[in-house]
Amino acid sequence: MRLVFSLRLLLLGALCAAGSAAAADRLGDPQAGKAWSDENVCKECHNPDGNSTVAEYPRLGGQQAAYLYKQLRDFRDGRRRNVIMQALTQELGDAELANVSAHFSAQPMMKGAVPSTNVLGRSLFEQGDGARGIPACSACHGADGKGRVAGGLAYPAIGGQHRFYLRGQLQDWRSDTRHNSPDGVMNHIARSLGDKDIEALADYLSGL
Repeated sequence: MRLVFSLRLLLLGALCAAGSAAAADRLGDPQAGKAWSDENVCKECHNPDGNSTVAEYPRLGGQQAAYLYKQLRDFRDGRRRNVIMQALTQELGDAELANVSAHFSAQPMMKGAVPSTNVLGRSLFEQGDGARGIPACSACHGADGKGRVAGGLAYPAIGGQHRFYLRGQLQDWRSDTRHNSPDGVMNHIARSLGDKDIEALADYLSGL
């Protein structure tokens, strides 16, 4: 019963996320986004192609444009907190944010350097844990963790992301430090994850 409830939350959250975020795919100009990124400091943290080599900074290469667009808007509008990102986005309009999103989405897809053999991480990713109301990550993020677009909805890539970053975000979802997930979907799921689960997922996902 809890698993059914969690899946319903995921669907509702995805529907909400897909609304205005779809503007990134309609309006985003990758070339204009590249020009803005080159002239500003995006490359200093995320690298020119978005595939950061520093664990604290997320890889953006190949990420769904609609997802990136939503996150940038959330930074700008205060729904997601990060001093650097909030400062960088304060003066940007929706079209500029869509351009930057389109640029990084067009870059080579993030990829883990060493595949993980973490059994618990793989099990949670592929099957979830029905007894604890944890749906399979792959149900939304794709069998390879590279995200997907289905029915006009964008599900973010998480496979190949930095282990350190993945762990931190899951911990932030669990503690409600981060709370910009539509309808609190990720907060709801993360609250059912123990420290061991989070470590296992971060390890497994980072290798995809």
